[in-house]
Amino acid sequence: MFKQALLALALLGLAFAARYGLGTPIAEELIAQYDLRPVVLPDGRGLPPGEGKVVEGERIYAEKCASCHGARGEGYPFNRLVAEPFPITPDTDPVEFAIGNYWPYATTLFDYIRRAMPFGAAGTLTDEEVYHLVAFLLYMNGITEADTPINQKTLPTIRMPARELLDLDPETRRRFPWLTLP
Repeated sequence: MFKQALLALALLGLAFAARYGLGTPIAEELIAQYDLRPVVLPDGRGLPPGEGKVVEGERIYAEKCASCHGARGEGYPFNRLVAEPFPITPDTDPVEFAIGNYWPYATTLFDYIRRAMPFGAAGTLTDEEVYHLVAFLLYMNGITEADTPINQKTLPTIRMPARELLDLDPETRRRFPWLTLP
């Protein structure tokens, strides 16, 4: 009986909402902004055209990222992006996790930044800006050289130091059996 009354109340609420025009229709432009397909896979499938350079990435980082991640990626108030040691070990404090010692694939870094950053304005970076940021962050973590162009062809070939951490532990059959994520 209670479930039927709850269902009737919900349907009545929907009817009133439709009658009085409650809610806001979402604009097609906003849908397109968040509908980033395809997802970029570890092997590079889904990467859009474009190219990034470290110098331009540093400028974009200072403008759009430093307020959350620190002037040089040291973290504060949000996560650290640049850190030692490479790679993490069971003794590494989770606050030291960063792109260079924790992120397993450079291509998925592109995907994450494109979808989730900057905080509060996710999805507003252009593909070119994301390539520039990835170039800068990989350089800052000592993974690439300053003159390495980052694009559809080069990004999937970058071997991240933490890739080996993806191996399953033979005893527990788990990844990171010694690691407690923050």
